[in-house]
Amino acid sequence: MEIPFTKAHGARNDFLLTWADTAPASDLAEAAIAICDRHTGVGADGWLLVSPLHSPPEGADLRIRLFNPDGGEVEMSGNGTRCAAAFAMANGYAKQEIRIATGGGVKHLRLLERSGNLFSYEMNMGQPKVEPGDARCALAVGDDIYDCTILWVGNPQCAVFVENFDFDWRAVGAAIERHPRFPNRTNVSFVKAADGLNIDVLFFERGVGETMSSGTGSTGAAVATILRGFTGRHLTVRTPAGPLEFRWPANDSDVMMNGPAEITATGRYYL
Repeated sequence: MEIPFTKAHGARNDFLLTWADTAPASDLAEAAIAICDRHTGVGADGWLLVSPLHSPPEGADLRIRLFNPDGGEVEMSGNGTRCAAAFAMANGYAKQEIRIATGGGVKHLRLLERSGNLFSYEMNMGQPKVEPGDARCALAVGDDIYDCTILWVGNPQCAVFVENFDFDWRAVGAAIERHPRFPNRTNVSFVKAADGLNIDVLFFERGVGETMSSGTGSTGAAVATILRGFTGRHLTVRTPAGPLEFRWPANDSDVMMNGPAEITATGRYYL
């Protein structure tokens, strides 16, 4: 069968987007593995199925389901949700503001700027959750102990604080992703505090591996950094793909993220 897709990326975290009613009726996990493969498929960090909601719950305009390249369905992606908003606007479904239902809750996005296929959004990432004792905890990986903050920002996150990136962080990320502490696996970010306004972050995402950026990973890293007092409540997360801007009001309400989304291609994949 043929699967129509649009390709987009949010800070080089790339996704394929398909209207849900044009996707296979079954075997979605196998289809995700095939279409996301970077050698035999189109290639992406995830596949998003998008559905317009005619009787919207909680005022949402769209619903999205996210499948990772390993076939697993996960709660959400911050960068992917921005891509879905851009996809919807390019197809005439969105106004200046849009609410998107994800597995991590309904997310509100506001268009800041558009230039052709390049969009910039402010996105409400929701209220982070940190269990008592998880704001600062030690995690053993082999013979090493890592200083971590464990939290929920619509999906599970483990922010690992490091002094530099001069170690095999990909191997450590893979070990932490499947650490016994996380029976459903976790996303991992490696965080280096640069100054009171900026942090540098590398990402190892659950079911994906290394990514150039991550919206939820950046959110987790930003919240963890604020909780430890390394930055104020307005900061820039510097990813390998470029910066994402965050603010977390002093009343510990919802975290707000500003970031890009760009549509780069459309086509049909032959499954």
